[in-house]
Amino acid sequence: KLTDQVMQNPQVLAALQERLDSVSHTPSSYIETLPKAVKRRINALKQLQVKCAHIEAKFYEEVHDLERKYAALYQPLFDKRREFITGDVEPTDAESEWHSENEEEDKLAGDMKNKAVIAEKEAAAAAEEPNPKGIPEFWFTIFRNVDMLSELVQEYDEPILKHLQDIKVKFSDPGQPMSFVLEFHFEPNDYFTNSVLTKTYKMKSEPDKADPFSFEGPEIVDCDGCTIDWKKGKNVTVKTIKKKQKHKGRGTVRTITKQVPNDSFFNFFSPLRASGDGESLDEDSEFTLASDFEIGHFFRERIVPRAVLYFTGEAIEDDDNCALEPGEEAWPWQGEEGEEEVRPGSRATFAKTNKETADEGEWQSQ
Repeated sequence: KLTDQVMQNPQVLAALQERLDSVSHTPSSYIETLPKAVKRRINALKQLQVKCAHIEAKFYEEVHDLERKYAALYQPLFDKRREFITGDVEPTDAESEWHSENEEEDKLAGDMKNKAVIAEKEAAAAAEEPNPKGIPEFWFTIFRNVDMLSELVQEYDEPILKHLQDIKVKFSDPGQPMSFVLEFHFEPNDYFTNSVLTKTYKMKSEPDKADPFSFEGPEIVDCDGCTIDWKKGKNVTVKTIKKKQKHKGRGTVRTITKQVPNDSFFNFFSPLRASGDGESLDEDSEFTLASDFEIGHFFRERIVPRAVLYFTGEAIEDDDNCALEPGEEAWPWQGEEGEEEVRPGSRATFAKTNKETADEGEWQSQ
């Protein structure tokens, strides 16, 4: 009787009809209603779509060849950039000429003054102004300006990064598997003997056999770091802790020291590896790996090509002004409304879980 009363309610009937309409108009339900002959033709279209994905993969392989070609054209300019940064070469007056909006305003104001007086003041100021070599702390300033990078850097990393002289991108050779290498060039320092630290990102440009329709272009699938030859007592990626242990039988106490992982930007060169034995990674590892890939991509696509603009902050302002348009997808690290935003490169990303265990034997940690 109650059911009959409910079903006679116009509002209930309208809601039920709306629900049925929404179910009946889903794409999958529509496909199920089609005749077998039509479904057969749809399957043929899907086969064509898979072939399109494989052609698209070849397209991106040729794009990679173009990137390699133009990287060779960019490199002389990047080499000169390094010379100006390190102070090995001083730019000419023509190379140093740049007219910003502020300089144009200053020029108009200067024309109204006595040129002789201005020249005299400028000469006096130049004589007193310090003239350091090159552009001090160029790359370190970029790390400090870019949130994605600054969140990786600890206070004890900073004096090391001040020795960073250049970052280069090297693409894989023709005929080799698609990849790129980030090279971090350091001047001689008190921390490690390496002159170059490298990070290799391996890429794939082919549709997944199990899910070919998911292909959207090349993707980073794995990365590999390098060994840092730390000088004695200078390894910032580990820290030494002291622990007291009590003997169960005698009750005596001893103090031991051990090294445990430490948060540091230089953990960037000891990355988590993608599983190669067929076992899937856990959710935290997947996020860590995806974050690492995002940072590597950002170095390659943004930091290295436009370094001076990240040094001055102009590129950061451009990035901040790129607001999402309606309907545009957010970047993977931008949380939904009400969720805490998580950006790749946060300190938690590269932090290694350290589970303390008691030493073997009769000693028990206190």
